[in-house]
Amino acid sequence: LSGGVGVDRVPGLGHSGGGSTLLGYIGIDTIIEQMRKKTMKAGFDFNIMIVGYSGLGKSTLVNTLFKSQVSRWSSGWGGEHKIPKTVEIKAVSHVIEEGGVKMKLTVIDTPGFGDQINNENCWDPISKYINEQYEKFLKEEVNIARKKRIPDTRVHCCLYFISPTGHSLRQLDIEFMKHLSRVVNIIPVIAKSDTMTPDEKNEFKHRVRKELETYGIEYYPQNEFDDDMEDKNENDKIREAMPFAVVGSDKEYQVNGKRVLGRKTAWGVVEVENPNHCEFALLRDFLIRSHLQDLKEVTHNIHYETYRARRLNDNGGLHPISANNTQESNL
Repeated sequence: LSGGVGVDRVPGLGHSGGGSTLLGYIGIDTIIEQMRKKTMKAGFDFNIMIVGYSGLGKSTLVNTLFKSQVSRWSSGWGGEHKIPKTVEIKAVSHVIEEGGVKMKLTVIDTPGFGDQINNENCWDPISKYINEQYEKFLKEEVNIARKKRIPDTRVHCCLYFISPTGHSLRQLDIEFMKHLSRVVNIIPVIAKSDTMTPDEKNEFKHRVRKELETYGIEYYPQNEFDDDMEDKNENDKIREAMPFAVVGSDKEYQVNGKRVLGRKTAWGVVEVENPNHCEFALLRDFLIRSHLQDLKEVTHNIHYETYRARRLNDNGGLHPISANNTQESNL
């Protein structure tokens, strides 16, 4: 008691003079469970873009990651396997559920990327699509009667597939990542890594990291977004392992009495989830089990906020859109 006023100080709430323990149970520790229940009821969105040359197994890898047929080929969007004359954007969504948690997964494919004789500026349609999703979200935000939950179509992650040449990055790889790393979380992966020996793979990974550093290409997880030393230590280990050398397969084989996902060769089965065979398990754990929420937060707090600030600054502010949409924005 001081001056007739009683103050209960709770440890850890920032009072400079320390504090006494609580006299009884309050229940503030239940907030985590409350948040978990709300999230499980509402579900959440995750939007992943796959970019790379044709024939690198992009659709197969995504199917393997989510252990379901989620790519556009699996969903009947493929049609005839013709190479498009320009880069196209194909998005397909699925709701997948595990342990009572629902996730609306959208896979955005980019057929035609890198497949033309002249690939100059072939990243422009991809950049345009990413910015269009930011624009859609921004328009919803400035509505007077905006939705309780704004549909999120923003690209949270871009898996960029590098050809397993064993030499160096191609000029198109460099240009794409230089332009797109400013607007989206890029995660580079070496596709079909079983075509290289372990020594070739390690040397290629080292060379790719050096080239990314030389050209100033920022890939996820970016150094400047580490929140604390714990984050930095964890992310440093991931950065040292990148780009992940992966193999994808949706076919099962019998190995030592177990059914495993793998690719069958004349020398045996390359087991997708065996860390001694490839780094698919590392990519899956990183992308889904440890950093999925952070990918969404970096998209919202960094990439989207950068876009939003630029648009509001360029436009002198956006006019709100009325509930009946009769008032146009000044976009």
